[in-house]
Amino acid sequence: MRLISGRVLAGLFILPALLFLATRCTSYEEEKKKWPDTYDRGTIHISADESFKPVIDAQTLVYDSNYPDTKIIVHYKPEAECLKDFAVDSIRMIIATRGYTANEDRFLYDSMKVEHSQLVVANDAIAVIVNPNSPDSLFTMLELKQILTGKFKRKLIPVFDGVKATSTVRFIVDSVLHSDSLSPNTVAARTSQGVIDYVAKTPDAIGFIGVSWVGNKEDSTQMNFLRKVKMASLESTDRPGGYVLPYQANIYMKRYPMVRDLVYILKENHKGLGTGFADFLRGNIGQLIFKRAYLVPTQINFTMRQARLNE
Repeated sequence: MRLISGRVLAGLFILPALLFLATRCTSYEEEKKKWPDTYDRGTIHISADESFKPVIDAQTLVYDSNYPDTKIIVHYKPEAECLKDFAVDSIRMIIATRGYTANEDRFLYDSMKVEHSQLVVANDAIAVIVNPNSPDSLFTMLELKQILTGKFKRKLIPVFDGVKATSTVRFIVDSVLHSDSLSPNTVAARTSQGVIDYVAKTPDAIGFIGVSWVGNKEDSTQMNFLRKVKMASLESTDRPGGYVLPYQANIYMKRYPMVRDLVYILKENHKGLGTGFADFLRGNIGQLIFKRAYLVPTQINFTMRQARLNE
């Protein structure tokens, strides 16, 4: 009987293992080719809060430029309509100011059998805008509540991007009005740009919009908006009697009193284009885009430095 050396015996065990791994790798690559999309190819639909349109347009533009074989189609809607898209199979991602609730989580798990995740990727703020000829551009939160309920010393007209179902209205009702109701004089514009246009032509109007529409000093479109309206300052949360604008530093330090989250909710059963875009939003490039848009990125270190003015 011939003895088999240890080296040969080891080879007899290793070879099948290598063949098995090679087969697994090949089958994974073959399986991946069957996916409808991956991070670098395919088309998906996402649903996004209309108040975030400028910054989400910038994000998708850069992503599609980096991956020319992809197309991210964004449907901009009021937030409540976006959240209804939990139940829509064709919508892969939702971008809103809040994540899913416990009931929505159970619905996704029990009814749709879909993997889902959520993450706050930036902080945003609600900007208050007034007509350039308005005598009032400094407000306390109490004065804002009086304006919104029709009890202010001047009869100002609150203007929103819709009276129902928008994230801006929900924030105002939950965080400013509490148990009170909006004034019957409140006006509903169709979009955030509609709010800007209405305030620009109405001296007694006061508008409420996402800061990404008017906060970027390097965006020519937003600078044109700010020639038509002006941003009002609100009383600082940390310095009574002091007033601040919704600038990046004030959002970061929470000195500005109307700060909210920008959240993505991803529902995807394979590592497709939705996963790729989610990774992009929380990665370095996506976070820098939020920073460049003068929002506050939450997934990278954001440091504040004291600026030294030239004397």
